[in-house]
Amino acid sequence: MPIFRWDQSWNPLRDLEREVDRLIQGVEFSVQGIRMPRQYPAVNIFELEHEFLITAELPGMQVEDLELTIANSVLTLKGHRNSPVSENEAIPEERFRRRERTFGEWQRSISIPDRISDEHLSAEFNDGVLKIHLPKLEEESPRQIPVSSGE
Repeated sequence: MPIFRWDQSWNPLRDLEREVDRLIQGVEFSVQGIRMPRQYPAVNIFELEHEFLITAELPGMQVEDLELTIANSVLTLKGHRNSPVSENEAIPEERFRRRERTFGEWQRSISIPDRISDEHLSAEFNDGVLKIHLPKLEEESPRQIPVSSGE
């Protein structure tokens, strides 16, 4: 007697996978072989000649959904990402088979170098890509410190 019939779907395994994903969703550790959601949004950080450039892909978001702050050498990106499914078309939780896209409130904090100019910070958001420009401070040349005798 065959254990598995080819014309049947293997729903128990899909259900188990969904339940395991749900259980480990909030746990912040890395174990080889377990799918963990990556931080959102994914960012790239570049060091250019006169600035640091940070880019983040934020598809489906609007500029009014974003908030950027900087304090104590930490850049914080906050936002809200709406679900592509409207409230009227809400899909019950048990109907999800895999959930890899994140929705709702999110926040990401990134340590940045101390040597940036706070006065000339800027950001632009076009076609779902956020670009943050962090201009570098001018390099200070070493100064001589006079030493006097203790008399």
